[in-house]
Amino acid sequence: MKKQVVVAGGGIGGLATALGASRAGWDVRLFERAAVFSEVGAGVQLGPNVVRRLQAWGLQRPLQDVAAFPARLQVRSAVSGGELAVLPLGATAVQRYGAAYATIHRADLHGLLLAAVGKYTDTQCHLDHAIDSFADADGVVTLRTSRGKQIEADALVGADGLWSRTRTQLLGAAPPRVTGHLAYRALIRQDALPDALRTSQVTAWLGPRLHAVQYPVRRGELMNLVVIVQGPAPADLENWDHAANAAGLEQALRGTCTALQDLVRSVGSQQGALRAGDHPASSASSASSASAPAAWGAGWRLWPLCDRPPVQSADDMAQGLVALLGDAAHPMRPYLAQGAGMAIEDAAELQRALSMHDLDVPLRLRRYALNRWERNARVQARSIRNGRIFHATGPVRWGRDVSLRLLGERLLDVPWLYRGDGAGATSL
Repeated sequence: MKKQVVVAGGGIGGLATALGASRAGWDVRLFERAAVFSEVGAGVQLGPNVVRRLQAWGLQRPLQDVAAFPARLQVRSAVSGGELAVLPLGATAVQRYGAAYATIHRADLHGLLLAAVGKYTDTQCHLDHAIDSFADADGVVTLRTSRGKQIEADALVGADGLWSRTRTQLLGAAPPRVTGHLAYRALIRQDALPDALRTSQVTAWLGPRLHAVQYPVRRGELMNLVVIVQGPAPADLENWDHAANAAGLEQALRGTCTALQDLVRSVGSQQGALRAGDHPASSASSASSASAPAAWGAGWRLWPLCDRPPVQSADDMAQGLVALLGDAAHPMRPYLAQGAGMAIEDAAELQRALSMHDLDVPLRLRRYALNRWERNARVQARSIRNGRIFHATGPVRWGRDVSLRLLGERLLDVPWLYRGDGAGATSL
């Protein structure tokens, strides 16, 4: 008889877990709190380390159908507008790391994983139905759902995000910590922009106490734009997707170059600006954006950024018959563009562990945690460090810019990340 795993959460990490666990020979029951499968958000960058794992699951063609594949990453000064450094992507990434660098709308990534779960697995999906509590005893994990139903399984995987109930019960964890960074995000139809503002590459603009990133998504039809600034977060953090204050963004960008300000103004001045919450796949429970002056963008959404300290040990990711995955285990700042990527890597490693049928289930989950916690901790720590570098002021900013001009590609490339551990994922 097949073993049964319950997955709490139907986001990117939860769906990747369902896909991997099914391939490992387990029966999967997935419980999602929302009434419909949805994914709010904007763009996601997928390094070669992540694309390799999607390829291993047979998802290269679906990825090609919806993603963009930039040929290069450019870093520019947000103050002067000048180019600081360039990292070749495209064919160079394929040659170096065995897979391309992709940029994709978060809802499209969620959609291709959901389609794969429906097509290739027998996963039972329960919507509007969450896991509220669990008890791990006598070789069985007993779970109680939000509808008062009691079920049993051989394992539980908490992929229920930043505010994970699974994590809270397993680790007695404190709430996520406030980073003091605010992300303004927007999606823009590229055909609504003048040619000078359209993009087919990733561009990062670095400035004092802020930075911006733009790149194409959805085959290049849309441009994702995010501006991250340092400032106080709204009081109601748990309702984390807030209506943006366009005046605050305007104030933060004073002193930046005309090219960046023109790009940001295009969100409000073009009819093609899309709010993330207006996407058909977006969460119905998200707060709607407030109106804003046309010059500074009714299309902006404000996301206060939270994280947790880097993972300290394997116990932070699995204990007994319960494992944590993705943001439930290691929420991270976006300064290495690996949040979704680490969740997908987690799911690939969990698949390998669950496939070890000669081991008891707690040992399989322990193996998963041992093989993942240090890499996740390293990515979390590097993301925090990158944020300090991106937002540097004074002499540190001057030194950063000089270093990028002199050593550009060597500083931007991250072989330890893109080569990654478990590079043989194609053998899964």
